Order: sequence, then C-alpha cells, then structure tokens
Amino acid sequence: MSKDYIIEQLKQLAAIHDLSIDEDILNRAIDMAHFKVFSKGTLLKSIGDRADTVGLVIDGLVRCYYIDNDGSDMTRGFGFEGGMIMDEGVLGYSEYICMWETLEDSTVMFFGTEEFDRFIMSSEALKALWIRVLKDGLRYKMYRENGFLVESAAERYLHFKKLFPKLCESVPQKHIATYLGIAPESLSRIRKAMREE
Repeated sequence: MSKDYIIEQLKQLAAIHDLSIDEDILNRAIDMAHFKVFSKGTLLKSIGDRADTVGLVIDGLVRCYYIDNDGSDMTRGFGFEGGMIMDEGVLGYSEYICMWETLEDSTVMFFGTEEFDRFIMSSEALKALWIRVLKDGLRYKMYRENGFLVESAAERYLHFKKLFPKLCESVPQKHIATYLGIAPESLSRIRKAMREE
C-alpha cells in the first residue's frame, strides 16, 4: 500500500464523514501509524488486554461485543470504513472492556494510544476534529439509550436500517439482534412482519 493510496483513502473517508483534514495532518498520521490487513473472523483484542492501541478502519467491517454471565455475546457496535475501533485506551480505560473481531477482511490503521493523544493535542485543528468526533459519539450513545427506553424493538430495527442500510445486508442477523437488545428469533419475526405489510 503506497502512501499516496493511503492519503487518497483517508481523504475519501473524511469526505464521507463530512470532515475537512489538511494533507499535512494526514501525512503525519500515516508516518506515526502502522497498517495491518486481517482476515474475516480474526479476534483483534480480548477483554482484559492492555488498551494501548486505537484503530481506524480503512476498509472492511469490525464488531465490538461483550460476553454476558451466560457466555453469550452481546454486540456493542460495529466499526466500518472511517470508524474508530479499540478506542477504550483513548477514553481512559487501561484494559479493553470488550472483544473486537473482524466480520470481513479488514484493513486497519493503528496508533499507540499515548502517541495518538499527543498527536490530537499537537494542533488546534486536530483538537477541534477530536471534539467533533467525541460529540458525534456521545450524541449517538444518547440516541441509542433513548431507543432502549422509549422505542419498541421494531422501531429500533427500523432506525438501525435507516442509519446503517449496508450493515443490514452484510452483518449476520444474530449480531444485529444482540445490538438491538433482542433475541435473533424476535428479529426474524419483526423482519417477517415488515415483509408482509
């Protein structure tokens, strides 16, 4: 992967997310990062691993999940092109609190968490960008919490489809179900009812 190709990919990802990033910043980020390609089904990090790395998905799809007391996994979220993954360290955790796995062949851009923090603090533009990323993340967390409190499972699924139409096609239904807080059988019934309407 050439540096020019990576810069072009990062510019495209920034445009998708309506972000403006100076090419000098992209060059600095590439110089401090390392890149790795993972096969589908690779476990990237486990609960309890040291949270010393943060990633940005260049292409592919990653899932983050918890393991409950019964040994079942519960999907916390998905990392797709342009999304941050393994972000516990930059949010103040010393260990990963969930599992991270690839759902597709994926290319990830990695940074050490301490180096990433210093990089963000090195310019006002990056600080402003980071504040925007954090606000967007917090806004989505509040939106999702609201859904669990006031929406039916069918309404949560409709919102998921609206926000993430590509994920509905590429993510196994069992992972979408646990993300929505319902059993896979319940999601099947909801989808069947929607097809019949």
